[in-house]
Amino acid sequence: MTHAADRPLRYREPRQARSAATLARVLRAAEEIASSAGLEEMTITSVAKRAGVSVGTIYRRFEDKEQLITALTERMLERREECVAEQLRMAEPSLPGVMDAYTHALLRSFADSSNVFPELLRARGTHALDRGAHTITAIHRLLLEAAAPYADQIRRSDPQRALDTAARSILGACFHNSLRPDRPTSEAAIRRYADELSDMAIAYLLTADGRRTART
Repeated sequence: MTHAADRPLRYREPRQARSAATLARVLRAAEEIASSAGLEEMTITSVAKRAGVSVGTIYRRFEDKEQLITALTERMLERREECVAEQLRMAEPSLPGVMDAYTHALLRSFADSSNVFPELLRARGTHALDRGAHTITAIHRLLLEAAAPYADQIRRSDPQRALDTAARSILGACFHNSLRPDRPTSEAAIRRYADELSDMAIAYLLTADGRRTART
């Protein structure tokens, strides 16, 4: 599937609560089918049947399957931003607390429908990559803002750069984990892996960079 150059990527946004509820049901059905059978097997007809709406209802919102997939991509990315923001708001007020909340929220968000999310980003081309980059930037900013009150606890010579490095490392590990065929799937295994990532990041942030300094 390819995007036509002159076809709008945006779908028609709902203006009423009832329409928004219907859209949410359609996108939930699309995600369930894509997660279990793959994007190629997901059709407008199958989504309509799963959502309990008519095919015409979906076509009144989306021009075609491509627009539906675009909406699904945006929904999943927005959910990641919301998940991280909510967990950071509830984090223990300390640097370890913030890093713990960030890591657990990020890993959990990638574990959610992890088998379809990488496929969405790979298959949807430039638009999806741009939207994905927006989400990564937003999540990164959320962490920096949440960690700012505790920056004096960071023992690296450049605290901002160190926090940036830790954040990128965690993000990369979470994304890599979503692509692994042997990724942990049980709640306990996901929680344990998040704990390990968080411990690694906190140990780095709380350790002075003397080894490099001594060599220069």
